[in-house]
Amino acid sequence: MDPLVVGAIVIFIAIVFLFSGMPIAFALGVTSMVAMVLFMDANQISVVAETVFEGVNDFGLLSIPLFIFMGMIAALTRAGSDLYECFHRWLYKVPGGLGIGNIGACAIFAALTGSSPACAAAIGTMGIPEMRKRGYPEGLATGIITAGGTLGILIPPSVTMIVYGMATETSIGKLFIAGIVPGLLMTILFASWVPFAYLRNRRLKLAAGFQMADEKTYSLGERLSITAKIFPLVIVVALVLSSLYTGWATPSEAAGVGAFLVLIVAMMFYRIYRIREVTNILMRTCKESTMIMMIIATSFLFGSVLTNLYIAQTLAQQIVALQVDRWVIMALINVLLLVAGCFLPPVAIILIICPILHPIITGLGFDPIWFGVVITLNLEAGLITPPVGLNLYVVQGIAPDIPLATVLRGSLPFIWLLLSGIAILCFFPQLATWLPAQMIR
Repeated sequence: MDPLVVGAIVIFIAIVFLFSGMPIAFALGVTSMVAMVLFMDANQISVVAETVFEGVNDFGLLSIPLFIFMGMIAALTRAGSDLYECFHRWLYKVPGGLGIGNIGACAIFAALTGSSPACAAAIGTMGIPEMRKRGYPEGLATGIITAGGTLGILIPPSVTMIVYGMATETSIGKLFIAGIVPGLLMTILFASWVPFAYLRNRRLKLAAGFQMADEKTYSLGERLSITAKIFPLVIVVALVLSSLYTGWATPSEAAGVGAFLVLIVAMMFYRIYRIREVTNILMRTCKESTMIMMIIATSFLFGSVLTNLYIAQTLAQQIVALQVDRWVIMALINVLLLVAGCFLPPVAIILIICPILHPIITGLGFDPIWFGVVITLNLEAGLITPPVGLNLYVVQGIAPDIPLATVLRGSLPFIWLLLSGIAILCFFPQLATWLPAQMIR
């Protein structure tokens, strides 16, 4: 049977299991074993355990639970609210300053967590009520948090980029550094939209006779005091990134040191030292890490089946052989990623699709590090796009009285900004490739 026909059947089986409500890890594992029975020697099932173990038997994966541990420490303390408060006190005089402050807090928190839902939940819990109290429309307030949360998988350290690096054998350290400039670019684009939307809403409300709430003012001492509280966390982030950039440490080493330093900061400044509190952080870290590791393991099995059936290789050859411009193929890949992001979480998409796409994009002459950033931006858009836009549901859970349709409407402008970011990176790939090229190793 033609490999592409076999591939279509396998993908259809995977989609059926994924949409059945079965956990992603189990859906991929069951699909792989069904494909073995149907199209391979059934005795191959005897090596399933070995293949799954091989999928997670990689030292580089050690950085995932360590970075998650860093994020859990920050998420389960007052670090998120302190970051939010710091940006608010410095930007409250700027039109839409509170919204810009939330974007800024998300950007800094992203560098501590590497997780989009954690970022949206931590900042949104305090930010959404405060924005609503000060007259921000519900759509804008929730849209700011859903979009700001997506920075969690772009600004390093990023769990998504670690998984991409493992799936495509690309340098994780260079991927982290490649995300810095695009991360700052998206932060600026998001923040630039907020004053425009805020002033437009303010004009409409004033024209209707609505009285806007007075902004509380802050002295220089109050602004400096909250800045001093978050300064240790900023130092930790700077140390982690500088150690990667200079080549002093591998991602795993940087993650270990970063996790230890964040724990020390939490103990000293947030008094997180009771056994119950530390146990809660460890249990949450274990739960999140196990989920990701299980997906990685079964995705490796799924990828092995596609390779053994010669599906991935045949698809790559067919696409590379197309007599069309390589940017047309890249546009089609972006559409595929955007559609996939509407239904699957980022880690699953990378582990399922990237082993197939990697030989295609390298065969077309695209830089895999640049593509890692492009795919991350696509997945960010998926996080705020229904039906499985995870950030939409996280934010709706924070503000259950706001309809999901309102949250989605408020997020639409930020989806367009993410698409603009992808276009900018296509025109100026150096935004993602220049910094990694300067790394010592």
